[in-house]
Amino acid sequence: MNRRSRRHPVAAGCGLILVLAGLLTAGAEEPSPYEAVGAPSHPRVPAQWNRYHDFEQATRLLKQLAEVHRGRARLTSVGKSHGGRELWVLTVTNFRSAPVTEKPAFWIDGGIHANEIQSVEVVLYTAWYLLESWSRNPTVRRLLDEQVFHLAPMLSPDSRDAHFYRPNSTHTPRTGPRPRDDDRDGRIDEDGPDDLDGDGHLTQMRVKDDQGRYVPHEDYPDLLVPVKPGRKGQYTLLGQEGFDNDGDGQVNEDGDGWYDPNRNWGWNWQPAYVQGGADRYPFSIPENRAVADFIMQHPEIGGAQSFHNAGGMILRGPGAKNDRYEPADVRVLDELAAKGRQMLPRYKYLEIATELYEVYGGELDWLYQTQGVFALTNEMFPDFNYFGDQTNGQHLGTPEAQHEFNKYLLLGEGLVAWKAVDHPQYGRIEVGGLKKTWVRQPPSFMLEEECHRNMAFTLYHADQLPLVRVRSIEVKPLDGELRQVTAVIANDRLCPTHAAVDVARKITPPDRVSIQAPQGRVLVGWQSSEPYFLKPIEQERRPAELRVASVPGRGAVYVRWLIEGSGPLQVTVRSVKGGAHERSWKPAEKR
Repeated sequence: MNRRSRRHPVAAGCGLILVLAGLLTAGAEEPSPYEAVGAPSHPRVPAQWNRYHDFEQATRLLKQLAEVHRGRARLTSVGKSHGGRELWVLTVTNFRSAPVTEKPAFWIDGGIHANEIQSVEVVLYTAWYLLESWSRNPTVRRLLDEQVFHLAPMLSPDSRDAHFYRPNSTHTPRTGPRPRDDDRDGRIDEDGPDDLDGDGHLTQMRVKDDQGRYVPHEDYPDLLVPVKPGRKGQYTLLGQEGFDNDGDGQVNEDGDGWYDPNRNWGWNWQPAYVQGGADRYPFSIPENRAVADFIMQHPEIGGAQSFHNAGGMILRGPGAKNDRYEPADVRVLDELAAKGRQMLPRYKYLEIATELYEVYGGELDWLYQTQGVFALTNEMFPDFNYFGDQTNGQHLGTPEAQHEFNKYLLLGEGLVAWKAVDHPQYGRIEVGGLKKTWVRQPPSFMLEEECHRNMAFTLYHADQLPLVRVRSIEVKPLDGELRQVTAVIANDRLCPTHAAVDVARKITPPDRVSIQAPQGRVLVGWQSSEPYFLKPIEQERRPAELRVASVPGRGAVYVRWLIEGSGPLQVTVRSVKGGAHERSWKPAEKR
């Protein structure tokens, strides 16, 4: 079958396949009066979370949410993909509580690697949950009153739909679809994989061979394992389905793409000979450029969560060993991740460069190093979701565990049985193996829990963004018409109003604390890190508006003015990433 054929529906008989029905099902059951805690049982926008949404279905869901929840959702496109698909960003907040630019903002994205399809679902689920829970959940209502969420479900929409509708494995396509000459033979995308049996799944090829190095597993005969020393083999593995389309002696060496959208961001980018998939230069991938432009146009974004798969990990930067994060910022990320490990059982917390592998030009580092954002990445669907050894707690993410899981929990539906096909170069061979619709991606019955747990951690992360408040104003009369005014500017959340890297690089303008005294004149202004002003810092110019480098997490900054005159006062704090707040003071009436 021609590998470029686009008529590859997912096998209809597999219980794990993508359910491609519409969001609204005719003749649906009446909702039960008994409502379980968790996701809303009677949503205004019905949605299923035991299935996957393609681009058209995701777009329809986003548009429905924006239409039904007009006061709390706005859908915009930040650009178009190579294939002409919109790059959607759904902004969710209570637009009536305060201007968007005066609230802390949180960025959430998924699907930068197209085959990691559940990363899109958790972003869609988060948007749906926030909007549908607003009327019933006080915590959600407070979050949307205080904060703004920008949700970008699909950063690589073209290749994600290709995963759905074209032959692929669970691991492909990771790249975007822009043409690239991977083997440098002057031709573009001329030798990608081929679906030899036409079932939509790219599995493995094998041929019977007495000199081969593989034999069937004794318990799982569809699984080939290396032959033991001194024993005779039965099969040779030939790799992923495909043939030599361009006659150069290689198979599958130049398919669609290849570049990695998470190696193309404008921090510590390295060329392809250092970092595979980096592409031509930072932000040479227009989808990345469009997303970066949106984020830079919203400096109030102070936190971010990016979703990938697989492995069950909470990741922080730096991505490269030649890079570093500020220790104070690492402490914040460590505390966020500690709560995440509670909420996401048995997820690991790792530093990418030293505990996983090096990533140059990654989105996570760009967010932190250039935007001062406290950013984390979750690698969803850990291997222990297959089977775990209950005796010693070891994870069993092995081929044997996958086949055991397929046998007992999927009842065999996760496997393409070996079948004979004619190969243009190899002759009569067999193809078979695990279907593309699971392994990296959870099957239907596991998907909603993955979405909810990761969403809940994201909301916890967002709830720890800075939120400045004028906690108190104290006025002390001095000689004549002089008054000493002291205000406490507090931030009860974990994150400071400026990350340490932000302060060091002056990424975001300083916080501003101002006093309005209509009947008076501000003579002097000071700030201090402690309430006794033992070492006050005086601001000689424009003392009525003090510039504060950062309000610490779970801490406060103390400000003081010397004012000449009487009458009421108002103190206002404005922080790009920490919001805005004001408090008034009036002199007591004389009796």
